[in-house]
Amino acid sequence: MIKIKINNEIYSYDVYHIFSLFFEAVEMTNSEEYDYNVNVEKDFVIISSKNENYKYDFDTTLKDKSNVKIGIFKYFTAVTGKILPWGTLIGIRPSKIARKLIDENKTDDEIIEYFKHHSLTSESKTKLCIEVGRSEAKIVNDDVNLVGVYIGMPFCPTRCLYCSFISDTIQHCKNLVDAYIDAMIHEIQETSRFIKRKGLHIESIYFGGGTPTSVNEEQFEKVMKSIYTELVNHNNVKEFTVESGRPDSITEEKLISMKKYGVNRISINPQTMNNETLKLIGRNHTAEDVIEKFNLSRKVGFDNINMDIIIGLPGENVEKISHTCDEILKLKPESITVHGLSLKRGSKMFENVLNNIKMKIPDQNELNVMHEKTVECAHNLGMKPYYMYRQKNMVGNLENVGYSLEGKECIYNVQMIEDKQTIIAIGANAVTKIIFRDTNRIERFGNLKDVKEYTKRIDEKVHGKINFLETLYI
Repeated sequence: MIKIKINNEIYSYDVYHIFSLFFEAVEMTNSEEYDYNVNVEKDFVIISSKNENYKYDFDTTLKDKSNVKIGIFKYFTAVTGKILPWGTLIGIRPSKIARKLIDENKTDDEIIEYFKHHSLTSESKTKLCIEVGRSEAKIVNDDVNLVGVYIGMPFCPTRCLYCSFISDTIQHCKNLVDAYIDAMIHEIQETSRFIKRKGLHIESIYFGGGTPTSVNEEQFEKVMKSIYTELVNHNNVKEFTVESGRPDSITEEKLISMKKYGVNRISINPQTMNNETLKLIGRNHTAEDVIEKFNLSRKVGFDNINMDIIIGLPGENVEKISHTCDEILKLKPESITVHGLSLKRGSKMFENVLNNIKMKIPDQNELNVMHEKTVECAHNLGMKPYYMYRQKNMVGNLENVGYSLEGKECIYNVQMIEDKQTIIAIGANAVTKIIFRDTNRIERFGNLKDVKEYTKRIDEKVHGKINFLETLYI
């Protein structure tokens, strides 16, 4: 644990996050027992340790907080040798900065210089922001009558080591599934009535979780029929995604059901194509299962398949991520989503870190090379980045990037990340998000997290959600 003392609490939040880029565990303290003391003065910052003092004179063209972050970042880059391409930038949607500058008619060179000057962001990451920003601009629209719909199935075949979602294993919750599906279908029906009454149009539907395909074939068919009847049929929905996700939950019957009810985009997510890693992170499937279910999906007729990869999984290295990329290249999906591993509170992996159970995570410079392998993989597949976001506690201070072939971008992902479209959410722990475009205000209404409580109080919560939506669509 690295303890930091600071002379001005105004800077505590920013100082904490910059230190966290370089050290696994950081704590702010007011005691005299500390590892580093940060003194922020009018024109400079001093970082002191037992062995040395480092002074950074402020750049007068920048705000004080930016100067403090840059000073600390430069010092620890030199001390640790870590190369962090995002620099001091810790925001979750950096492409928004690029989009704003693009809208101001800034050239690419000017945007690159802006990112470098304000946050020491590398040219490659800035170019990623620019490319994503331009791609998102083609999808985001100003039609207030267009909405997205999210539907959540809170069950999975197993619980992954890195997962912090409320989803539980299907085996553990078998006696809850039928009642949950009935409650969810009721919410689907009431949501459909509201959408029709207000004359709204559904642009995209995303059925995620959890793992929607973790339920049995009869249960899955029942849900798919309801979604189609209430939300898809006669609504001219552009995109209907099902996060099939786990190969061990996919069957030909479920794929046929998806095809029958209008699904035009699915995800089959290996995370890695290395069997020893899959076993370690709690997955029941093998790399061979991924290949089998991918080919089965092609046989059924799916021509828009996404595959997820995670960079930074325990025990993974450049060789293993290269193997994953090689196997995905052979399959030729229409899109891949590359995630940087995030150590989320509530996950088994986070608990292991807290309890000092050593998880061998790649070091920073190796993570950078692993990331470049996925960039190369996307390029070899003929894909371009179309959306991107970042999360706190990501190993290596990486990012999540969606790559796709032209015309195969996930509309829902872009609208969700850009916060420009109202998303109506259905299911336990699903969060409806209203966008007030005149003020750029965002308000949210969350469903109950607990499956039993969601099922028991479905009428009350659906009524509350509809009243919440009425505040926008009066």
